[in-house]
Amino acid sequence: MTTPALMQAMTSDRYGPPEVLQARQVARPPLTDNGVLVRVRASSVNAGDWHLLRGEPWLVRLIYGGLLTPKIPILGTDLAGQVEAVGQQVTLFQPGDDVVGELSACGFGAFAEYVCVPESALVAKPVHISYEQAAAVPAAGMAALQGLRDLGQLQPGQRLLVGGASGGVGSLAVQIGKALGAEVTALARPEKMEMLRGLGADDVVDVNRLEVLIDSGQHYDVILDAAAFRPVADYRPLLSPGGAYILVGGSIARLFQVMLFGQWMSWRQQRRIRCLSSTPTQADLTTLCDWLEAGILTPFIDRTFPLSQLSEAIRYVERRQVRGKVVVLI
Repeated sequence: MTTPALMQAMTSDRYGPPEVLQARQVARPPLTDNGVLVRVRASSVNAGDWHLLRGEPWLVRLIYGGLLTPKIPILGTDLAGQVEAVGQQVTLFQPGDDVVGELSACGFGAFAEYVCVPESALVAKPVHISYEQAAAVPAAGMAALQGLRDLGQLQPGQRLLVGGASGGVGSLAVQIGKALGAEVTALARPEKMEMLRGLGADDVVDVNRLEVLIDSGQHYDVILDAAAFRPVADYRPLLSPGGAYILVGGSIARLFQVMLFGQWMSWRQQRRIRCLSSTPTQADLTTLCDWLEAGILTPFIDRTFPLSQLSEAIRYVERRQVRGKVVVLI
């Protein structure tokens, strides 16, 4: 079957709210010698998508280019789909293979019918895992894995506290923490507690009652905060000496607080205070897919949207009420 010269994509040519996205017919990306052309079947929405879409904070514009207008017309980090064609230098995949990808290091572009990416951005999709489930894992799973294993240095038998546990990163961090052998406590709103118990959390605590947890004298070796809206100092009484606080997502003020003063706070508090900047790797994506196939990871999918409703999907994520992930079907 001949691949069409045009494809449907959601694009934006200016920064702004989700409504700036437009459904357009655009040229299908050309196949390069070292590229894999993938027919995208599903993607998912991450916080990074709406930061890039709005161009906020301004640091995003400096990193990805385009101070006044975006240089990434098609967003989308997570990818699950089927290989359409491969370049002459590609050795790992062939047409018809089902693949999973994380595209933040190679130009994004998953919110479209086709994307051409290096084979290093892809791994084989587990056979018994749907496109929707596979697309819910790459970026959020990579952040949770690298935050816990690399920055947090989480060890078997240690105690882990996950803030923002009901979101995309947090819900996977609960499961990855268990896979790494930790005892996991999840912080969440009351209406989301049952979901987290179902994902394997050893204990679930009302996020509005953090002071009660502090008064109980509990301590944790690693705190992964995927919804950092409270000051870092609020968690200090819960963090064991020599423990690690890892910020993954949340308010821009908290992000800059840890980026600018994390080393100083670490020295002063005798605890490691770090801000995660995850780097996608094929090895980590393989680990996540192996855990998917083994049933160690089960992504919780809140809602699915068709590609044409991407604006509504991003708006839904921006409200910060999502349980797990929002998946986009393409």
